[in-house]
Amino acid sequence: MSRIASRFGRIEPRRTATAYVRGLLSDLEAKNCWNLAEHAGLTGPQAMQRLLRTACWDADAVRDDVRGYVIEQLGQDGVLIVDETGFLKKGGGSAGVQRQYTGTAGRIENSQVGVFLAYATPRGRALLDRRLYLPEHTWLADRGRCAKAGVPEQTAFATKPALAAEMIADALDAGLSARWVSGDEVYGQDPRLRGLLEQRRIGYVLAIAGNRRVNLDGIDRSAADIAAGVADRHWHRYRAGQGVKGPRWYAWAWARIDEAEPDGYRWLLIRRNLATGELAFYRCYARTPVPLTALVKIAGMRWAVEESFQAAKGQVGLDHYQVRTWKAWHRHITLAMLALAFLATLAAHQRPCDEEHIALTMPEIRRLLAMLILTRYHTTQHVLHWSHWRRHHQATARRCHYQRRSQP
Repeated sequence: MSRIASRFGRIEPRRTATAYVRGLLSDLEAKNCWNLAEHAGLTGPQAMQRLLRTACWDADAVRDDVRGYVIEQLGQDGVLIVDETGFLKKGGGSAGVQRQYTGTAGRIENSQVGVFLAYATPRGRALLDRRLYLPEHTWLADRGRCAKAGVPEQTAFATKPALAAEMIADALDAGLSARWVSGDEVYGQDPRLRGLLEQRRIGYVLAIAGNRRVNLDGIDRSAADIAAGVADRHWHRYRAGQGVKGPRWYAWAWARIDEAEPDGYRWLLIRRNLATGELAFYRCYARTPVPLTALVKIAGMRWAVEESFQAAKGQVGLDHYQVRTWKAWHRHITLAMLALAFLATLAAHQRPCDEEHIALTMPEIRRLLAMLILTRYHTTQHVLHWSHWRRHHQATARRCHYQRRSQP
């Protein structure tokens, strides 16, 4: 917390931010302002709510500190991974919320969508940056709705690949040394994102759909058609990293594409599931020739962002917030990213284990922190005070809700 202390102009929000992060690392089931305030020993949630809504501090500056901390602890020359995740919400007042598809639910749900930039090295992985996706027609076309949710007036519509490009550019401009970028089909199909990476001379392995067309030997063909013509001898069995149940083995093939394009080398990478035969496709670029195994390794590292989302939501409450405004969303997400980076750092610096034990995982590290350091034993009076406060607040909210419903 001393790394971000200078971002707070007063000691009160600085102390509250420390208590907030300690609460995120604790064993609370729901890490919202009410529970975090009770865990911190406060008499009400007002200080926590003020930290997210009105206190004077710059969440983007703290984000920069988190990024520097991650690079310092996990090392340079890692892989940048872009992806989005959904936050299921009720109602329509939260910034950016609408009915939209989210992989979190696997279907169309009322949700917010955040685009994230993750960073992975052999030492570990963490989240570096975040952007809240604002739909164009339901939000940015309604400036009154945006103003009510605290969306800055200068905010313009940006697609998810455009948000990813902004985060990548910011990270590179801040001095991050990364050789590769990976992402799923949403980002692989965007030519402007690929153009930015090629201009920056950054290699990429970006997923694309099978119906996407690429230029092979001067002819535009779909990726699926190219895969159908691959002979058996051109498939190679390689491991795409370590999974929960062991090594992830696939069959891989590749072909040189876009040979007329200047500056660099481009390939279509094809992955085949050994059990089901299901195919996946990737557009790849590198400044210099690279072996197939290098592209396979980068393609396999894309799962690091999913693991980061799982850890962030399950361990540090990334999706536990109960805020509606633009500023409060970015502030909560940034502090959760800081807590996740701390866990990733502890995991990266642990000593090697013997054959009888697996290495300390982030869930186990967080559990040890919660039990040995962060657990607070409250007095009976404090526990009963919070029970009274919650029930009183819920009764007031119910009464107000019934009054609104009874209005003609």
